[in-house]
Amino acid sequence: MNHSPAQQTLLEHYVKKILAAPVYELAVRTPLQAAPALSEALGNRVLLKREDLQPTFSFKIRGAYNKLVQLSDEQKARGVITASAGNHAQGVALAARELGIGATIVMPSTSPELKVLGVRSRGAEAVLHGDSFPFALAHALELAERSGRTFVSPFDDPDVIAGQGTVAMEILRQHPGELEAIFVPVGGGGLIAGIAAYVKYLRPEVRIIGVESEHSACLQAAMAVGERTILPSVGTFADGVAVAQIGAYGFEICRFCVDEVLTVSNDELCSAIKNIYDDTRSITEPSGALAVAGIKKYVAQMGAKGKTLIAIDSGANINFDSLRHVAERAALQAV
Repeated sequence: MNHSPAQQTLLEHYVKKILAAPVYELAVRTPLQAAPALSEALGNRVLLKREDLQPTFSFKIRGAYNKLVQLSDEQKARGVITASAGNHAQGVALAARELGIGATIVMPSTSPELKVLGVRSRGAEAVLHGDSFPFALAHALELAERSGRTFVSPFDDPDVIAGQGTVAMEILRQHPGELEAIFVPVGGGGLIAGIAAYVKYLRPEVRIIGVESEHSACLQAAMAVGERTILPSVGTFADGVAVAQIGAYGFEICRFCVDEVLTVSNDELCSAIKNIYDDTRSITEPSGALAVAGIKKYVAQMGAKGKTLIAIDSGANINFDSLRHVAERAALQAV
């Protein structure tokens, strides 16, 4: 993958921002953990980047804090507003509380109760609006315009992307050896953009593979036509990635740094949640299991053997009462 001078300059810009991001004032360095049962079943070495172990049980705290800490004093005094299905919301709520910033978060009315409570328990105002993320986003932008508060995008912002990119910085330090591919869940594209920019700058031979729900495959749609498109509808089972259009800043990176985008079904996500549980005894939310589901599909399609494959286990904010459905669907799947 040879990059043009302009592309190389863009990657350099993001790498510098990632290296300078002060995320560890709030986020933690998460372990890169082996998944022995899954590795044996697939005939490859599978490692899980445990972002479900962050203070808000999701990687989103990284980008949220990196954005909020860099606001001007005047912006901090006016407060912030955002839209989120829940993980970014909790990240903004915690970061805002730590920094003494007032925060209002617009969430789809379909957001898991656990995520709404997570926002309110961290001192932010949660406003429920619309039945999916695009409606919540439109309402949040309108409120920001009216109130003069700073809108904090869940993914379409260079500081948010740089914060998420610190995940890749940790991975390459934790695993300097041979590495075939990193599988990254994709919603709005902030996480995969940050990871891709950092990895392709330092280790261009490592494949970056995006994994989307087949019900919200906005990056795959954009890559197919070479420009951002808006999906007519999105499914909400994997609520953390239920986004209709890939972010502009993220797509600028993804279009030349992402090697492939896979899509997986809801049943494949349920099976992957069980795989992660079997190896870690942790319960992942559907969007958090995307990367593992993607690895399983990749191995089946490519016949990969003996490779090291890393999955970003991106979040664990699942309503307890959803687990029956997940267990039932997982039971119908093969390994």
